[in-house]
Amino acid sequence: MVDLKFTLGSTMYFEVVKVKYRELGRTGLKVSEIGLGCEGFMKMDTDQVKKFVAQASKMGINFIDFFSSNPHGRSAFGKAIAGKREKWIIEGHICTFWKNEQYLRTRKMDEVKAGFEDLLARLQTDYIDIGMIHYIDAKKDFEEVFNGEVIEYVKGLKKRGIIKHIGISSHNPLIAIEAVKTGLVDVILFSINPCYDMLPPSENVDDLWDDERYAEPLFNIDPVRQELYELCQTKGVALTVMKAFGGGDLLDEKLSPFKVKMTPLQCIHYCLTRPGVASIMAGSHSIKEMMEALAYEDASMVEKDFANVLANIPKHSFEGNCVYCGHCAPCVKGINIADVNKFADLCVAQGEVPETVREHYEVLAHHASECIECGVCIKNCPFNVKIIEKMKAAVAIFGY
Repeated sequence: MVDLKFTLGSTMYFEVVKVKYRELGRTGLKVSEIGLGCEGFMKMDTDQVKKFVAQASKMGINFIDFFSSNPHGRSAFGKAIAGKREKWIIEGHICTFWKNEQYLRTRKMDEVKAGFEDLLARLQTDYIDIGMIHYIDAKKDFEEVFNGEVIEYVKGLKKRGIIKHIGISSHNPLIAIEAVKTGLVDVILFSINPCYDMLPPSENVDDLWDDERYAEPLFNIDPVRQELYELCQTKGVALTVMKAFGGGDLLDEKLSPFKVKMTPLQCIHYCLTRPGVASIMAGSHSIKEMMEALAYEDASMVEKDFANVLANIPKHSFEGNCVYCGHCAPCVKGINIADVNKFADLCVAQGEVPETVREHYEVLAHHASECIECGVCIKNCPFNVKIIEKMKAAVAIFGY
């Protein structure tokens, strides 16, 4: 439990937050499931960044994604963690470069090296926990990176212990799947929210927020995105989440592609229930916004529940598809139906029963074989999932 006093306006608040930690895939690292994006403090002065980072650390946050090459932001964060570097797990991006007062993606090796060396110097560290190859959405770019000098440079950094693990950032699930299949990548920073999840893959990131892409009816999670999440879960590749709020659009019914407002807690819960996801990188611009994200840890299921929102989206539907929302609970026999469905779906997707999935299923307090077919869960499910059939399928897969 972490106690935090903070002031909003003239009011003093006292919050108690119990931060939860998750394994970052196969890395062996444990990260706070609510992490930080770096863009939130880019316009803060150094003292403000120090206070912001100190409060985050006091609340138990230990994870940050640092994509920006903005010199001020890098230096300010470096000063904020001086003497406390070991308390932070950093996703530091490679292939970002500061030029003409803005950050750019680059594949030019002189800029790649200079940008990464600048990151180390300004953060006052001699290592980065996860070296993230920045922003790969196109097949041609993927091939250039993974068949050229960039990946050799990154592998060299890992061999020397300057980065501990390799990651990438992407908005394209096809590219992310290819990255997993290389066997080199341990972490993927990926854009996840219920709107984006319904769209098919694209090399153009602008498609994610193009209203025309949502003009026609969409049904369920795109199968390529679902394949990515399930592949990451079974291979031990961690997903960290960017754009959980759709750049804030999902929090405003006028801006949301769905034209339905979601709360920050609902967006976070949606992301954290996806297979493979370890942490949400919340781009908080203030302590208040950080607290709103951290409120997830103490929130009730009613406050986090996204199911009723998604079940009533005009034109778009998740009908018949388990989204692991937990709305089916409580089961009269205590079965965690959402987890059973998730583990069974992972096996179906892989065409086998991976040992790690079998182990996760085994440690559940109750199993699918205990289902008495009472139908209470079906009445609770807003997506009309055939839960009893799915429990029988899980028994066939796991044997009990």
